Amino acid sequence: MSAERPRLLVVEDDLDIAEMLNAYFKVQGFEVQVANYGEDGVKYCFEQHPDLVILDIRLPDIDGFEVAKRIKENRRTQNIPIIFLTDRREREDRLRGLALNPQDYVTKPFDVQELRLRVRNALRSNSQGPLTNPVTNLPTGGLVDERLMELMGQRSWAILLVSIKNLDFFREVYGFVASDDLLRAAALMLHDAINEVGAPNDFIGHLSPSDFILVVEPESVTGLKDRMHKRLEVSMCYFYKEQDRQAGVFDQRPLGVHFAQLTSDQVQIKDLDSFRNQLINLTRG
Repeated sequence: MSAERPRLLVVEDDLDIAEMLNAYFKVQGFEVQVANYGEDGVKYCFEQHPDLVILDIRLPDIDGFEVAKRIKENRRTQNIPIIFLTDRREREDRLRGLALNPQDYVTKPFDVQELRLRVRNALRSNSQGPLTNPVTNLPTGGLVDERLMELMGQRSWAILLVSIKNLDFFREVYGFVASDDLLRAAALMLHDAINEVGAPNDFIGHLSPSDFILVVEPESVTGLKDRMHKRLEVSMCYFYKEQDRQAGVFDQRPLGVHFAQLTSDQVQIKDLDSFRNQLINLTRG
């Protein structure tokens, strides 16, 4: 966060609300920038890296969901806290917004003093920088980056990426508690596989909430992948309710597990950003 004046970006197409927030937060000691279009908001984030974004969902070009998605997909901006500000109250919209991991979700009409407190809390929380995933307690963020930087100085290494596919849809159907239970179970199975056939220095963490990253010995990566694949693929169906499975609720968007691997002889790493981006691209395969 900025040392003196926190930098706040307001992405809002309602000119009255935008001007009110601009004037109010400037009086509160913030440096405020306003964007009335989603594309302008994304551009400003990439160029100026604000400390926090207050983001409306209904925008005249791309919607707030798309703005948040682009911000979260870029490593340089993915940790900028986002507070959704919207008049959408439908459950589907809230779930779609929450799936993008915003810091907060505020519906209109709102109390501006309450919004100020939410902004302050979000900035304070973000400045601490989470080092572990709150669901699995596995390393994330800076701890994963530290491990990747260590690999950049090593001659031989292997990375195994394990991604849970269609987790967002599973969460929409069963809620966050069931989704968290699934992630914890997956993390436990990955740990068990490493304990059985891995090495003492193997590393497991999160590249994203639904993407696990394992740094293992090159000679053991194939065996680990096979073992994890068998256990995870078989276990996925047990998280469905029987009536939903019979009704075909998940036929079009079933839970699945995607594996990808990368070894030191397959790629030349220039810097941490390019390294991380290559890994993220592999999870989308």
